[in-house]
Amino acid sequence: MADIFEQRIIELRKEINEYNHQYYVLNAPTVSDKEFDDKLRELQDLEETYPQFFDAYSPTQRVGSDLTQGFKQVKHIRPMISLSNSYSVEEVAEFLTRAENGLQGEKCEIIGEMKFDGTSISLIYEHGRLVRAVTRGDGEHGDDVTSNVLTIKSIPLQLPENGDYPDAFEIRGEILLPWKQFEALNKERAFNEEQLFANPRNAAAGTLKLQNSAEVARRGLDAYFYYMLGDNLPCNTHYDNMQRAKEWGFKVAPVMQILPSIDAVRDFISYWDIERKNLPVATDGLVFKINDLRQQLNLGSTAKSPRWAVAFKFQAERACTPLKFVSFEVGRTGVVTPVANLEPVLLSGTIVKRASLHNEDIIRSLDIHDGDKLYVEKGGEIIPKIVGVDLNSRIPDSAPVKFVTRCPVCGAELRRIDGEAAWFCPNKYECTPQITGKIEHFVGRHMMNIDGIGEEVAQLLYTSGLVKNIADLYDLTEEKLMMLDRFKEKSARRIINGIEDSKKVPFERVIFALSIPFVGETTAKVLAGAAHNIDTLMAMNELQLSSIGEIGDKIARSIVDFFSLDFNRTIIERLRLAGLQMEISEEELQNKTDKLAGKSIVISGTFAHHSRDEYKKMISQNGGKNVSSISAKTDFVFAGENMGPAKLEKAQKLGIPIINEDEFLKMIE
Repeated sequence: MADIFEQRIIELRKEINEYNHQYYVLNAPTVSDKEFDDKLRELQDLEETYPQFFDAYSPTQRVGSDLTQGFKQVKHIRPMISLSNSYSVEEVAEFLTRAENGLQGEKCEIIGEMKFDGTSISLIYEHGRLVRAVTRGDGEHGDDVTSNVLTIKSIPLQLPENGDYPDAFEIRGEILLPWKQFEALNKERAFNEEQLFANPRNAAAGTLKLQNSAEVARRGLDAYFYYMLGDNLPCNTHYDNMQRAKEWGFKVAPVMQILPSIDAVRDFISYWDIERKNLPVATDGLVFKINDLRQQLNLGSTAKSPRWAVAFKFQAERACTPLKFVSFEVGRTGVVTPVANLEPVLLSGTIVKRASLHNEDIIRSLDIHDGDKLYVEKGGEIIPKIVGVDLNSRIPDSAPVKFVTRCPVCGAELRRIDGEAAWFCPNKYECTPQITGKIEHFVGRHMMNIDGIGEEVAQLLYTSGLVKNIADLYDLTEEKLMMLDRFKEKSARRIINGIEDSKKVPFERVIFALSIPFVGETTAKVLAGAAHNIDTLMAMNELQLSSIGEIGDKIARSIVDFFSLDFNRTIIERLRLAGLQMEISEEELQNKTDKLAGKSIVISGTFAHHSRDEYKKMISQNGGKNVSSISAKTDFVFAGENMGPAKLEKAQKLGIPIINEDEFLKMIE
C-alpha cells in the first residue's frame, strides 16, 4: 500500500516543481493559485503521514527552517575572480584588441550580457542534483549557504531526468532581490525603525547570510545564471552552453546577444543603458565575453580577473528638478520628517516625485530655499536622494525652507531632544498618525504577528472607531469587522484567528510591541530577561534599569516615563486580561543560570553546532552580556570560523582571551 503513496508523492513533487519553474523562471503560470495550493497541501499531508519518504529537496521544504547552522567555509573548485571594468565603447574595443593579440591575431566572437547587481553564487550539481551552494567569499573560499539557496524557487534542485548535462558541473550566477521585494522589505524595515538596505545588492547579500532559512524564503530572492564550468560541458561556446542550461531549468538572462562588431557593441550599450530601467531586478552595467571556450582557456586570467571578459559600468544617473514644497510627516514615534515634493522627473526608469530630507540639519546643510531646483540621485538606483541645489537658478530673495514648530497633524508644539537631530510631536495619545502607527507596529511580524492588518486596515479600524488603541484589538469580533465594507467572512476570521494566536507570543515580543520609545527588539529581550514579568518591569526605577547591561540612561528614563502614565498602565492591564504573555515562561526561567554572570562577550565568525542567535540567547540565559565591539572591558571573544581580522587584531592587541565553540559549550555545561 505504501508503494502507491510513494508513487503519488513522486508524481506531486514532479508536478509542483514544474509549476514552480513555469511561474518563477518562465513567468508563465499554467495553473491557478488554488490548484497549486491544493496539490502542495496534498503533498504536505502525504509527507507527514509517510515520513519514510522524506526528501530535503521536496518542494514542501522550500519554505526553509527556523534554524540554519553557522556557515562553513569551503574551497572553490575553481577561483571566483572579479571582472575588470570599462567605462566606454573605446575601452571595450581595447579589450577585444588585447584578446585577439593574445590569440596571435585569431578573430574573436563577443557575447554581450546584462551585469546584474546582486551577490555572486556558485552551484555544484552532481548527477542532476544540487549538492552545494557557495558564496564568492575571498575568491578562493566561500560560505556554504546551501540550506538558504534551497529556498529560492527559481533555482532547480533536481534537473530533468533526460537532460544532457554532465555528471558533475558548476554553474555561476547572481542571487538577486527583485525591485518589488526590495521595496516591500525596506518599507517593512522603515516601519520597524530598522536601518534600510542601501540597495538590492546589499539586501540580497544580507538575506543570503541569514541564520534563518524560513526568513530567507519569505523575502523572495531570485537568481540569474551567467556561466558554466566543467570537464564535459555539452557545447564548445559560452552562448550555447547557457542556452542548454536554460533547457535544463536554469533562469538564464534573456539579455544575451552575439555581437559581430564594435558598432554592434555600441548599439547594445546604448539600448540597454535605457531599457535596463524596465527590468524587474537591479543592474549596474554589461558584461562582454569571448564566446569560444577554447579561446577563453588560451587567454587565461590574471591574478585578479579573466582576460576573456570585461565589465562595462553605466554612469550614475542624476536629475535636476524644481522643488514644489516641503511637507512634514509624522511617524509612529512622533518624529517629524521633512519630505521634498518635486516636479516629477524620470530617474533610473521611475518617476520621482518625493525624496526624504531626513531632518532639520539636512535642510540647513543643503541650504534649500523655496522654489530651488534640486539635484536628485537614486541611492542604489532605488531610493531618491537630494544631493545638492542648483544655485545658479535660485529665485532672487527666495526664503530658506524652515522646519515647522508645531505638529502638522494635531498642532502640538514640537520638541527636540538634546543631542538629537530630530524634532518630535509629544502628543503621543491624541495624534492620529502616532496612534495608527502604534497599532501597525503592535500587529507586526516581529511583534504580535497578527496577519491581515496593514497600514490601510489599521487606519480603517481607527477611523471607524473600532480600535482607538492596541488593547481594543482584543475586543474585535468577526461580526464587528464584517460591519465594515472592506471585510468578508474569510478576511474577518483571518484577523480574529491572528489575534487569538497572538496570545501565545512570548513576553519579550510583547514588550517590543508596546512601542516604548527607544526599546527595540534586542532591548526588549534584555528587559524580559532581567525583569521576568511585567509587574517587576513597571516597578523598576531609572537606577535599577540602567544597571541592566545594554540599558543606558536615555532608555531607562524612557521606560520609567512610559509606565508612569495611567493610560499605558490601563492598556497593559487590558492586555493582561485578554490573555497576553506578561511573564517569562517557567521553562525559560529554569534554563537561566549565572555561569556567565558579569561577563561581557563578543561573538565573531561562523559556527558549526548552533547559530549565532542561539549562542547570543545562551549567553543571556547564563547571565552574560552580548556586546558588539571589543574593548578593554570585554571579558572574552567567542570566535567561530572566519573571525573578522580587525576584531582578531584588536583582541590580541588588548590581550582579550579568545575561546572556540567547544570551550564555550563546556563553560555553560
